Amino acid sequence: MSGITNLRGTAAPLDQANVDTDQIIPKQFLTSVSRKGFGKHLFHDWRYLDLHEQELNPDFALNKTEHQGASVLLARQNFGCGSSREHAPWALTDYGFKVVIATSFADIFYGNCMNNQLLPIQLNSDQMDKLFNAVADEPALEIEVDLPAQQVRCKAGQFDFDIAEHHKHKLLKGLDAIGETLELAEKIDSYERSIPAWR
Repeated sequence: MSGITNLRGTAAPLDQANVDTDQIIPKQFLTSVSRKGFGKHLFHDWRYLDLHEQELNPDFALNKTEHQGASVLLARQNFGCGSSREHAPWALTDYGFKVVIATSFADIFYGNCMNNQLLPIQLNSDQMDKLFNAVADEPALEIEVDLPAQQVRCKAGQFDFDIAEHHKHKLLKGLDAIGETLELAEKIDSYERSIPAWR
């Protein structure tokens, strides 16, 4: 996986709290262990008016013409709550999102994002209001996310965000949990060689 440094893109506003993983990717689509192919089912129950995904819901934000191609998703508190399915970040990234900015995230979803190169950014309610209002006023508004500097920048302002150093390291270098372990391969090999045979 390639790492994340600086990202620029437009945003799709999902102005809802407590968006759970079954809304992000409903259970009936969890039929593959590949990370690909889930994007078309993202937010299925909200995006489509029929079960066969033929009729789009024109009122849903992701279906609006002005939000096509968005790489940033805006949401509210407790985004990603519910089950621990890793398919949720898979669906978001397969659709094309690289960043989710929300008031807060469910813990397991947040961790799953880190293993799948999806950057979750937590901002306070006032800052989220500014972003939602700015996108409502100007749907083509470009948002810049600077991971090294830990900043979100756009016409609405400049917002600093916190991220744990080990999570930042993983995202910058494009590492999942296995890749992070493999970075220590030499130390692991050295330790194994030092263990007496009788052990």
